[in-house]
Amino acid sequence: MVCTPVTYQPLPQCRYYRYNKTYPVTSPIRTSKGITYRIAIVSDLDQASKATDKKDMWHSLMKTGSLFWNPVTNFLSVLWDDRTYTLSSSLAMKGRGMELSELITFDGRLLSFDDRTGMIYSIEDNQAYPWVILLDGNGKNSKGFKSEWATVKDEQLYVGSMGKEWTTPSGEYEHNNPQWIKVVSPRGEIYSMNWISNYKRLRQAINIEYPGYMIHESGVWSDIHKSWFFLPRRCSKERYNETKDETMSCNVLLTADENFVNIKVKEIGELIPIRGFASFKFLPGSEDNVIVALKTEEHQGKTATYIMAFSIDGTIIMPEVKVMDKKFEGLEFI
Repeated sequence: MVCTPVTYQPLPQCRYYRYNKTYPVTSPIRTSKGITYRIAIVSDLDQASKATDKKDMWHSLMKTGSLFWNPVTNFLSVLWDDRTYTLSSSLAMKGRGMELSELITFDGRLLSFDDRTGMIYSIEDNQAYPWVILLDGNGKNSKGFKSEWATVKDEQLYVGSMGKEWTTPSGEYEHNNPQWIKVVSPRGEIYSMNWISNYKRLRQAINIEYPGYMIHESGVWSDIHKSWFFLPRRCSKERYNETKDETMSCNVLLTADENFVNIKVKEIGELIPIRGFASFKFLPGSEDNVIVALKTEEHQGKTATYIMAFSIDGTIIMPEVKVMDKKFEGLEFI
């Protein structure tokens, strides 16, 4: 086996390994009217993920649909399938599991991430199969990594958490494990990377300093723009408070160069304090200029999910449309 290091990659690539670049896996249907893609979303039902009809079983919902886009007029619409699939697993940590927080195509496979156990699942034929487990912080922990966002860069899978210091519900500092990220190779090798400075630069771009905070649930690397894109879910210049946090959503797109030196800020749509970004993907074929995003609400015990589309210059292409009264945190073109 001969491996050679690749620039900007903490893990080596083996010469004989051919990464599957197929994306999306299902070929879009092209007609004179436009392009139709297949999409999927997965849910994080929090404590409601525990199955009520089976012992030691947890589940997530996966909803599929079709997204239509006319590149000429920039018209975009989504039509959901009638059926909703249930992804199940017996794996849990402290009685919690299958709280799936992201969905991504990596090496030709559809992956999802349990933010309780740290497990990465491979989804095939509407079944979830455990692949690798991520552990908190630098990887030397017994607690699972709270995965919140994932993207592909240089044929490696980058998985991040919420990007803020871990605190008590009232804001007392405990540790910075959520400010580490994981880099996973197609063969399942895991490298833990300290991203504290990168996360700090992102929040400083909108003048937030600790004990203020920024919470991330979505981040994407664009190979076309050679830039990182983040749609933070929460932004606050105040110390963290679990109750107030439900109304601290933000509506900014952050674009950073590869080394997080230059960061641009763009407002996206109207700010709705209880509704924040949960996941997004660039629309295939748009040269990474069009974003399709999920926004979720968690307020006073009630949840909801919305989908929208916009260009990276802030132009709204499809206003927010409600999906359902459940929380879906992962979106992907499949």
